[in-house]
Amino acid sequence: MFGSLEALQTYLRNQPSAAITFVVLIGTAVFALSLGVSAFVVAVGNPLRRRVAQLGAPGVQVSSSASDLVARLRPLFPYLVPAKDKERSRVSKLLVHAGMRSPSALPVFYACKTLLLLSVPMMVFLIAPFLPRVSSGKLLFAAILGALLAYLSPSVWLDRRVASRQRELRVAFPDALDLLVVCVEAGLGLAPALQRVADDLVISAPQLGGELALVNAEMRAGVERSQALKNLAERTGLDDIKGLVALLVQTMRFGTGVADALRVYSEEFRDKRMQAAEEEAAKIGTKMVFPLAFCLFPSFFLVAIGPAVLRLMEVFKTIHH
Repeated sequence: MFGSLEALQTYLRNQPSAAITFVVLIGTAVFALSLGVSAFVVAVGNPLRRRVAQLGAPGVQVSSSASDLVARLRPLFPYLVPAKDKERSRVSKLLVHAGMRSPSALPVFYACKTLLLLSVPMMVFLIAPFLPRVSSGKLLFAAILGALLAYLSPSVWLDRRVASRQRELRVAFPDALDLLVVCVEAGLGLAPALQRVADDLVISAPQLGGELALVNAEMRAGVERSQALKNLAERTGLDDIKGLVALLVQTMRFGTGVADALRVYSEEFRDKRMQAAEEEAAKIGTKMVFPLAFCLFPSFFLVAIGPAVLRLMEVFKTIHH
């Protein structure tokens, strides 16, 4: 601890400023640690929440520790969320695409970024006394670099989460579309067909099944069909689902048959998938140039020309002698 204080003093060249900075960092770390420990203790020691978690329906997760942490951090939310509306809307849309639709998702996301930003430099300064041979400049550089990486890590995780979820939705969408066509052609309405498809996709594609079930729940709650379908497109962020939603909205607006529209879209979607597969296949030749040039060709030339080069070297040695 004294080594950390000396490192701060060396950097700041001002003993009072170094002491104040050190105390602030210690207080922040203790505050974050106390929040985590208190949330864990409350979650473990509350028998009611444990019983609710045991009796909860399958697929419903009761996270008491997360709810307690959100409640404790709620007064700090206005100071954690950025002031720019563009940035807030962008991150909010990414959170929705990642499947996190809670109103507190955005403040909790920025709270995690802030806690990581403060905790990583604090950890570096706390382990500084155990590294006496490391200079204060290197420790400061490590603290700044660690804080930067810690601050960016939630954004990287969110992007990967969005990409993974959209990949699952994209893979499950053709099967859902075929099931929807079959259900509508069998005489079911749009809402019962969506519910039937959602029930069938619970195991094989839970993400898409949950989204379709949510659409049906919104329509039962009184939301207009067109608005519920548009909400589906906004939550998923997939162009394929946006095209289906636009087709269904246009069909309901002009009163045409839903089954015919779905059948046409299904055929067009299959053609689109086939064209995308052909496009990827056509790119294989170009993509294989670099592996062939850097991996296969050197070994081929070594095997084909290597013996001749060795013989030439032996001939030159005999001539030289």
